[in-house]
Amino acid sequence: MDTRAVFPAASRRAALYESFYLRAVSPSEPVGVWIRHTVRKAPGHAPRGSVWCTVFDARSGAPYTHKLTSDRLGVPEGGWIEVGPQASGGGVMGPREAVGRCGDARWSLRFHSGEPALEHLPSHLLYRTPLPRTKSTSPHPAALLDGTLELGGREIALHSWPGMVGHNWGSEHAERWIWLHGLGFDGAPAAWLDLVLARVAIAGRMTGWLASGALALEDRRYRLGGLRARGISVEADASGSAVSLAGESGARVEIYVQVPPHAAAGWRYSDPRGGDHDVVNCSVSALELDVALPGREGRRLRSTHGAAYELGMRERDHGVPIAPFGDG
Repeated sequence: MDTRAVFPAASRRAALYESFYLRAVSPSEPVGVWIRHTVRKAPGHAPRGSVWCTVFDARSGAPYTHKLTSDRLGVPEGGWIEVGPQASGGGVMGPREAVGRCGDARWSLRFHSGEPALEHLPSHLLYRTPLPRTKSTSPHPAALLDGTLELGGREIALHSWPGMVGHNWGSEHAERWIWLHGLGFDGAPAAWLDLVLARVAIAGRMTGWLASGALALEDRRYRLGGLRARGISVEADASGSAVSLAGESGARVEIYVQVPPHAAAGWRYSDPRGGDHDVVNCSVSALELDVALPGREGRRLRSTHGAAYELGMRERDHGVPIAPFGDG
């Protein structure tokens, strides 16, 4: 899979959003980093870029959040995206590193992975068609990150922190979505989960939950969900979720996510054609998986703080404060 920015080829009339992002979590403490480089383009307008920085520490409550938006937007040589002038704040992200500055935070991070990229959609051809309107990939679905992040007078040193690097884009956000990423499982350090669930509006009516992603376990990758998948069960709010779904080869996965009290970040995502969604994210969530494989004994995996849980919605009554940064 050749990862590259989509926005440079967008027509003047197109509506587009695009995001390159990474997450990393301490192996020993409920401390995590979530950094996004995004593009928002309304029809008839030039694209604008933003850098978002969230630092989680479940021991101290509410995470640090900051966002910088700029007309300075491009693709650096050998990289994916560059937002803003580095002297006053902004970020650069590419296949092996991310460097940036946003508010009181400054970071220089490197990542490496032996995992092949993950295409969430079941066919590569679907990435070339107008539908679905949201497309997701993970260039590094599981990675190790090294470097430093300075926040005020605090330096956070990353030494082989597990994490991931993702990329998504589209003409509009889903009406409601969940992103789940998990690693750091007790007794299964190489296992990981990367899953997107969405409900979309078609002709004014909401579909059921659609799911796409994968679970890596014991040197095998099991695809989950798919366009024809049935029997997906989802219960979700700002405090966590319970998800049940099937995968290939008869696999069945039950997923339970719990967000630590007051540890979630709240953001507002603007839609390319107008409107917005509230988004709650906690990248130091607890995760439990019950995995059933045909002909094999069931497996339970637990991660105390290694999960990222994101819920996107239209509701405003979720109880998580929204960071005071717009797209202006």
